[in-house]
Amino acid sequence: MSRKPDPWLRGPVAGFEPLLMPAVHALMQAREEVEGLVASVPPEHVWQRSGGAASIGFHVRHLGGALERLLTYARGERLSESQLAAARTEGEPGEPAPSLREVAAGTHAAIESALEQLRATAREELLSPRKVGRAGLPSTTLGLIFHAAEHSTRHAGQAISTAKILRGANQR
Repeated sequence: MSRKPDPWLRGPVAGFEPLLMPAVHALMQAREEVEGLVASVPPEHVWQRSGGAASIGFHVRHLGGALERLLTYARGERLSESQLAAARTEGEPGEPAPSLREVAAGTHAAIESALEQLRATAREELLSPRKVGRAGLPSTTLGLIFHAAEHSTRHAGQAISTAKILRGANQR
């Protein structure tokens, strides 16, 4: 079976500002990597914390939550109370603990929403100043989009690494 090239090697995606294409490709990559985890991670590994590291469930949930929060700032908005509350509980599975498929569905929706926001982002908006967090730290629309994309790929990668560690640890 031949594997498709990574999204960044598939060429431009229609409907997006060309300057945002690296972020679009990164989000597509993160989405595909999360889909791969759903197909391969056994249920008992989803919320397991190996050596005190964050769980796969956390990384997948945080990917979607942080993406949504960062793009809220990119729109020039402040976070809502529900966004702040969700951020505080991303590492807790809850009772009953959701499956990876359930967590990934929320992350998939966040990625799709992010892609819609990027599709609607005009070149003229990219250098608009934006404030981040309660302290109102300086950024730009483009800075937030870039960070949101790289942060998403970072957590997808951490989830993949954790899955490999757990798979290896349980094969001994």
